[in-house]
Amino acid sequence: MEYSEDNLLMISGIQHFAFCRRQWALIHIEQQWQENIRTIEGEILHERAHDWELSEKRHNIIVSRGIAVISHNLGVYGKCDVVEFHRSDKGVKIHGREGLYLPVPIEYKRGKPKEEHDADELQLCVQAMCLEEMLSCRIDEGYLFYGETNHRLKIEFTSDLRGKVKTILKEMHELYNRRHTPKVRISKSCKACSLTEICLPKLCKNQSAIKYIQSAITENFL
Repeated sequence: MEYSEDNLLMISGIQHFAFCRRQWALIHIEQQWQENIRTIEGEILHERAHDWELSEKRHNIIVSRGIAVISHNLGVYGKCDVVEFHRSDKGVKIHGREGLYLPVPIEYKRGKPKEEHDADELQLCVQAMCLEEMLSCRIDEGYLFYGETNHRLKIEFTSDLRGKVKTILKEMHELYNRRHTPKVRISKSCKACSLTEICLPKLCKNQSAIKYIQSAITENFL
């Protein structure tokens, strides 16, 4: 199945979705947004990553920033913070360059590696899968750069990770087509979310009117 241009979702959405399905729906379906210190710091880091519109060459590596990518098979589009093209016999031709180069995507994040979920890894893997579709190549690994640790973390694009990407994107498309915003799953992450005041997770925890009435009737007859 191929998605049309009108049905493409933003690549960055998979990171929101893996963090919280409700957060993703509020941003990408209801068009809600609110800044906090974490989102501002993240935007600054990404602006620095996209500073150079032109590519640069370092020995056998070509560094390109802000590359637009798309996949009609996955139904997504977006931008890669940085893509390094490493000279390799397994690579692809690049216009105006001699030899073959293998693309390696690099995503910039403001904080540090997360133990509670794999949202960052999923976002990076989607970028790699888009590049594979566009360039007809195979990409086995990429990197996450974390601003807090100032360190790169290598991510391998395993079959399990790729499979999870496809499963999540399918669910995202289904919810988007229905324009459905899921209820919140309250966790400690809610405190750090920029949409807490819009989401109102405590209110979402309340019982439905039907359950409230049924509970009240039961209590009165006991």
